[in-house]
Amino acid sequence: MNLCQFFSRQPTLLRQLPAIFTVIMALAMTWTSPIQAAGLEAFDFTGKVDEQRFKLLIVELRCLVCQNQSLADSDADLAHDLRREVFELMESGQSNQEITDFLVMRYGDFVLYNPPVKRKTWILWYGPFALLLVGLVALVFTVRKRRQQPEPSFSEQEQKKLKQLLGDDDRDGDKPA
Repeated sequence: MNLCQFFSRQPTLLRQLPAIFTVIMALAMTWTSPIQAAGLEAFDFTGKVDEQRFKLLIVELRCLVCQNQSLADSDADLAHDLRREVFELMESGQSNQEITDFLVMRYGDFVLYNPPVKRKTWILWYGPFALLLVGLVALVFTVRKRRQQPEPSFSEQEQKKLKQLLGDDDRDGDKPA
């Protein structure tokens, strides 16, 4: 007996296959998801480190790999290392400012989610506005240039040829006005 014959004898089983498949997939996802979803490490906050202070600080720091996520949101390996480093610096008794200064010295202003406005970061702060301004100026020049161009028109010879092609030869002169 082949597979087609088996399923033809079991029509209810055939109708239940999508549901069985869904259940199997749901079970497979629940078995693997706790391992994959273990994004943040388990730190021991019973010592010197305040959990709330730690969470507030890692939200202010950017993941250098993801670039659009904070250390708190990122699951990159470097983010794990930086969170562990921040925790160890807090454990050693350093203030938030000292930790931030240390990370800025090591990785630059880019590690801060809101970098300070200074000469080195002007392009981060004012670059998008400069690009917008350049685009608007280019748009204005393009529109003005197009307005100054004369409206394209056909010569008399081209108009006659066009009328012939369209079937509107000089029959218009026969029509009463």
